[in-house]
Amino acid sequence: MLGIELADAAFLPAATVALLAGILSFLSPCVLPIVPPYLAYMTGVGVGGLKTGERSAVLPAVFFVLGLSTVFLLMGMAASAFGRMFLQWQDWLSRGAGAVVIILGLHFLHIIRIPILDTEARLDTGERGGSTFGAYILGLAFAFGWTPCIGPQLGMILSLAATGGEAGRGASLLAIYALGLGIPFLLSAIFINRAMGLMNRIKPHLKLIERLMGGLLVIVGLALLTGAFPAFAYWLLETFPWLAALG
Repeated sequence: MLGIELADAAFLPAATVALLAGILSFLSPCVLPIVPPYLAYMTGVGVGGLKTGERSAVLPAVFFVLGLSTVFLLMGMAASAFGRMFLQWQDWLSRGAGAVVIILGLHFLHIIRIPILDTEARLDTGERGGSTFGAYILGLAFAFGWTPCIGPQLGMILSLAATGGEAGRGASLLAIYALGLGIPFLLSAIFINRAMGLMNRIKPHLKLIERLMGGLLVIVGLALLTGAFPAFAYWLLETFPWLAALG
């Protein structure tokens, strides 16, 4: 019973990290600037057409988020399955994942540079702009191929999913990450003019956001490396006994 309760408590900080990582991914330097062009492509009109309300971007944005969520959910289940395969080496898996996540964080902090993360690997979605199916395909391609900005964050969440060992938890963590990335995208489609103004105000601070993401990666990496997540879960159970009811 304690193992189940501990897993439930440990899920809460991991879920918080996943949500925050999704939001910071949306605000990252190579995602935020492409939001208006992506919305314009998916609706089949120019950015100017979006501003004048020539065509709504809401439905295509919904299908785009569904596309990237499909990939993330599959990744979460696969990571959990991988973790179960190596359950007897869970401690070593956690430490190895922590070390990798720390290195990715140092890249975002510009302390070290990893050349492969400075390149883009995007899938060709073809000429499908202006359709909901095309938006869904674009979401799939985005999730699979936008390596520089969401790759390290995804690696962090996948590491948390793999060390959890349960398929449902892995899928849940990636679903929460998808919400953190997808909800701002949907809000941008709904409130397009306000969103563009807000994006212009955020752009001067993109380097700071990138460093915040790097800091989050380093913190989570250290937690995985040192076993702080289970320790924090014990503290949660002692401080908030009602969490035991979740098991």
